Amino acid sequence: MNWEEYESTKDIPIPKDPFEQVIGQDEAVAIAKIIPKQKRHLLLVGPPGTGKSMIARAVSSVLPKPEYEISVLHNSKLPERPRMELRTREQIKKENPERVPVYGKETDPSSVPTFVTEKLGFRCRRCGELSMPSLVFCPSCGAEKFFTRSGPFEDLLYNVKNEKRNAVRLQTKKVSEDGKEQIVFYEKTIDDKLIMLTPNDIKKMEKNIKKSKRKIIVPVSRSLFVQATGASETELLGDVKHDPYGDHPEIGTPAFMRVVAGAVHEAHEGILFIDELSTLGKLQRYLLTAMQDKTFPISGRNPTSAGASVKVSDVPCNFIFVGATNISDLQHLIPPLRSRIRGEGYEVLVNSHMVDTDENRTKLAQFISQEIIKDGKIPHMNAVAVKLVIHESRDMARKIDNAEGLSLRLRRLSGIIKLSGDLASVDGSDFIEKKHFERALKNARPIEEQIAEKYDSWWKAGMADSGLNAGKSGSETV
Repeated sequence: MNWEEYESTKDIPIPKDPFEQVIGQDEAVAIAKIIPKQKRHLLLVGPPGTGKSMIARAVSSVLPKPEYEISVLHNSKLPERPRMELRTREQIKKENPERVPVYGKETDPSSVPTFVTEKLGFRCRRCGELSMPSLVFCPSCGAEKFFTRSGPFEDLLYNVKNEKRNAVRLQTKKVSEDGKEQIVFYEKTIDDKLIMLTPNDIKKMEKNIKKSKRKIIVPVSRSLFVQATGASETELLGDVKHDPYGDHPEIGTPAFMRVVAGAVHEAHEGILFIDELSTLGKLQRYLLTAMQDKTFPISGRNPTSAGASVKVSDVPCNFIFVGATNISDLQHLIPPLRSRIRGEGYEVLVNSHMVDTDENRTKLAQFISQEIIKDGKIPHMNAVAVKLVIHESRDMARKIDNAEGLSLRLRRLSGIIKLSGDLASVDGSDFIEKKHFERALKNARPIEEQIAEKYDSWWKAGMADSGLNAGKSGSETV
């Protein structure tokens, strides 16, 4: 059906195939469908917000379930050299016939203290919206949800059992039903769930690990889409945690229990997606080594830490790499990495706009419906407002890309749609209407445009910012 035949986006059917949910990138999608079958690498080049991460997720959605679990085992002869072991699903069932104990209680992120959900990546620090912690950037406002720490003593001073984004634990206090305070721990699991543990749970968990002399660093039940955008060396390549007591048998933590997998290892048998690839800098060379060797050792990254003497060799990392970068940043990618991608995969330039046809307008309406459903907090949009979105898409194509057609800079459109939905929700409206979208369009303008309208020039804005001049006629000079 044509988009004009629908009364609202509520009536627009959403394809179940993730590839069909990507609009305007037919060539990129055609190549992306080859990737999982032939196990090729892929580099997507183009402007931000044009669907590159959606393509990467679509690739991961058609991969078969992972077959192997990666563990590290205690080495009694040489504790600083824990042994790596791969186990298949069948081996795990045979070796662990009993049900694996479950520790802690799954918790709704909205009922957890704000600072906990912010540090674990469930909540955006800028706008406060909740989202999946595997998303590095907030889908609502585009801000980066995680902060980067640096310094030789970061693992000594930071009050986190494991600072990796896929297994972070935070300690805080909670008032129990009888009115007493109790210490609790919040931890994000590898499948993006939030669990609350008591000190008792922690003791049982660690006792079970010590007894088994095995630590599972990459479980067999895991997500096959691993995003490492903005990754530090520790997050990308793994680490060995510091313990001031080392391997002391009484009070220390055994070396094998302090080993932490990196994103390259977690992506084994799956997709490693890195957006803004050029920001990796020198880490691109380590990424290249992992892609070439399909194994990468895990060792302590901090030379002043007790973990520096620990190393686990030949940890598998046989992943499909999907990278994304802007056209202007292409020059910052190291030639050997690009050569490896071209030699074992494809480089694809994504579209920034598409032809203005009835079919593509219907696809754009489908995108609006997808974003509304994905957000889950805003009403659907009526046909009149959808028409305005299409009109705005045309304007964006002309102004930004100097082209006739429909813009595919969908992240910006998505922000305006969500803002108009928020306005409709506040009004108690059943649908996003024309008035909501028009107000959202005005409020969603870049700050540069708002400054130009209010102050006429950057000089006047600077004077107002310093308190010397409010900027326009009728203002008082201090």
